[in-house]
Amino acid sequence: MKKLPLVGLVTGAVLFVVDQATKYGITDMLRLDASSLGREITSFFTLRFVANRGVSLGLLHADTEAMRWALVALTAAIAVGVLVWMLREPNRQDQVALGLVLGGAVGNILDRIRFGYVVDFADFHIGAWRPFLVFNVADAAITIGVLILLVRALLVRDKPRAGRASVENMNA
Repeated sequence: MKKLPLVGLVTGAVLFVVDQATKYGITDMLRLDASSLGREITSFFTLRFVANRGVSLGLLHADTEAMRWALVALTAAIAVGVLVWMLREPNRQDQVALGLVLGGAVGNILDRIRFGYVVDFADFHIGAWRPFLVFNVADAAITIGVLILLVRALLVRDKPRAGRASVENMNA
C-alpha cells in the first residue's frame, strides 16, 4: 500500500485554515466590505475588500447563479485533479507545492459556495499603480505552488533512485 503524502495534505490543510482565518479577520473582525475605503497598512499595502466573482485576472466573471456553480464545478474538478496528482507524487517538494495549490483552491471554492464570490483583500501598490490585482492568501499560495512546480519541472532534475537506474540500464 502506498504511503499518503502527509506533507502535502498537511500543507493544504494548514493553508486552508490560514486562508479562511484571514478572510474572517477582514470581513468580520475589521468589518471591511464593498462600502469600505480599506485600511492603509503601509504606503504600498492596503487591506481592501473586493468581491471577486471571476477567476484569476477577472476571467470567467460569474454574473449569474449558473455561472457561479459552473465555476465551483470547474475549480472543484481542478482541485480533485491536483489531489490525485498529489496522491501519486513521490517527491516531497512537489507534494508541498501541490498542497499549496489544493489548500488555496479549496479555500476559494468554499468562499464561492458560501458567498457567491471569493473574498480578496491584499492590495499592493505604488501610488496609484497596482502591479497586481487585489488577492488573498489562497491566491498567493496557488501562485507560489504553481511556480514551484514549474521551476522544478523546468530546472531541477531529480537523481534517479538506485532501483530505477538499474532497470533503465538493463533495458538499454
